Amino acid sequence: MTTLLATLEAILGPGGLLTGEAAAERAFSPWTRAATPLAIARPRSAPEVAQVLRTVAAAGGSIVPWGGRTGLVEGTAAEGAVALSLDRMAAVEDIDPVGQTMTVQAGCVLATACEAAAAQGLFLPLDLGSRGSATIGGTISTNAGGNRVLRYGMMRDMVLGLEVVLADGTIVTGLNRLIKNNAGYDLKQLFIGSEGTLGIVTRAVLRLRPTPPAQGTALLAVDTFEALPRLLRALEAGLPGLSAFEVMWPEFYRLVTTEPARGRPILPDGHGYYVLVETLGPEDGGALLEARLEAALADGLVTDAVIAKSQAERDRMWALRDDVAQVARNGPVATFDVSLPITAMPDYVAGLRAAVAGRWPGASVVVFGHLGDGNLHVIVGLADDATARPEVEALVYGPLATCDGSISAEHGVGLSKRGHLGLSRSPEELDLMRRLKAALDPAQLLNPGKVLPPADGSHG
Repeated sequence: MTTLLATLEAILGPGGLLTGEAAAERAFSPWTRAATPLAIARPRSAPEVAQVLRTVAAAGGSIVPWGGRTGLVEGTAAEGAVALSLDRMAAVEDIDPVGQTMTVQAGCVLATACEAAAAQGLFLPLDLGSRGSATIGGTISTNAGGNRVLRYGMMRDMVLGLEVVLADGTIVTGLNRLIKNNAGYDLKQLFIGSEGTLGIVTRAVLRLRPTPPAQGTALLAVDTFEALPRLLRALEAGLPGLSAFEVMWPEFYRLVTTEPARGRPILPDGHGYYVLVETLGPEDGGALLEARLEAALADGLVTDAVIAKSQAERDRMWALRDDVAQVARNGPVATFDVSLPITAMPDYVAGLRAAVAGRWPGASVVVFGHLGDGNLHVIVGLADDATARPEVEALVYGPLATCDGSISAEHGVGLSKRGHLGLSRSPEELDLMRRLKAALDPAQLLNPGKVLPPADGSHG
């Protein structure tokens, strides 16, 4: 192992390899369970990534790619492996204002890429609560979603081309800039959402959009779930620029608007649901938003509403939705990211609450999410019983198999969900995934053990 580390240090140069205490310090993350890797390799280019992969493979080791490490499914757990951090590959290489594309290195932080696009009068639509830490490579490898999927789609819909290093060190450069390119297989799709198990994304071409001339934001109170899908469809029909439809159940709203949270109620407590609406569109969008909300109030779909009149008010509204840390202020929690048809949500949430209450009286179930695209975030308070996690997972994931739901909407699978993947994928799909992994990474070099469950069907 000493020989391996010495070889990697020679490849990467000063500061390019972290070991010991330096690696342990870098391994700490508030987002995910800490586990110190054997070393942290910090390449500066795709050729260096290729050298690292070949060297570690020859030594019989394994590689775990690291981005901003903001994931919640243990996808970057790297104990005993060489972590591959792309933090020294963080440049925005090029912005084409005519073609509206950006070529960016995988280690670039999402917020930095968004700012670079904005400086050219363009717009990168991806928006996450972890925008200041998440990297472009990480958002590609997990096919990140976020707050604007309703209008702009997932990260997959923003990627035009990729440069990827395969497990054998082959550098596949497919930095396509074209929106239309049907020349053969669309190979980039293999690597988007594969969590670094099939290849290492090193550069990407992203599709940008013109900066919307105006933004409208409103917080709404809705008293019944039945009104939510009707409200969503009414706003979609009447607001061409609708980009977000975020719903907070009252328990979540109460947590983010009471001490010690920084937020304070914008609308009074006591309503059934709170909806954060965003529009990105024409300059007169504010007047249109106001008109549509007045109609929704008249139709009884909305019982109260506040429209942001300034950027400060807009930020205050989004700060409530983004203050997810409050869900853990009363003790340990288990967090889940699921998707299911909107029509199935009331029964799903009610059934989960009843099941949790029956098993752990007093345990909390907090729900919020991107209802516009069918994505719920479910937080279950474990009442100081960490051993309850497997039972909670069964209660959360089990019903999804009967309502065409998914165990992973936008956070990925990682280690945490791999044992439940069969609830959302057929045996034939799982077999094909394993065949792809075997073809591209037969030695199991890249992020081993992540995403795919053991072939014997165990949860291990």
